[in-house]
Amino acid sequence: MSEFKYVRLLKIAAIFLPGLFATFVFLGNLMDFGSNYEFVKHVLSMDTTFEGNDLMWRSITSPAAWLVAYWVLIIAEGAVAVLGWAAAIQMLRAINKDSQTFSSTKKLGYIAFLLALCIWFVGFIVIGSEWFAMWQSQIWNGKQTAMDITEVLLGFMILFSLPEGTTKK
Repeated sequence: MSEFKYVRLLKIAAIFLPGLFATFVFLGNLMDFGSNYEFVKHVLSMDTTFEGNDLMWRSITSPAAWLVAYWVLIIAEGAVAVLGWAAAIQMLRAINKDSQTFSSTKKLGYIAFLLALCIWFVGFIVIGSEWFAMWQSQIWNGKQTAMDITEVLLGFMILFSLPEGTTKK
């Protein structure tokens, strides 16, 4: 197998692996709905942040809102999984095609990465950690985990989006 094909396999892995990760997160949220719902509930209600902080006006204490937020998160994670798998399959089918054809199969992967960044960077770090002060919680703090996931996603995105080389198959 040529180096060219190995690079393409790496690009396929770069979207397959986040898709696989999102699959496990999605399934975990469904199979352990209660525990993960508690996470969303505590982050949004800000009930474990520093006592007396001036940000409490931001808290959401509506169980209906918690449930909607949690389902939006679950659906988005499921979408990342489906898009990641679909992109990897399309790319694998085009592994022996010309550069333009192979590159055109990456569209769903770009959407998957964008959605994944919206979940773990915007959702958990920007909104959860900063808006809802999740970083203040000793118990319900997912900021570092979300940052770790975001960093891995960025590495995969860089590899995934590298342009095709001039070498042929």
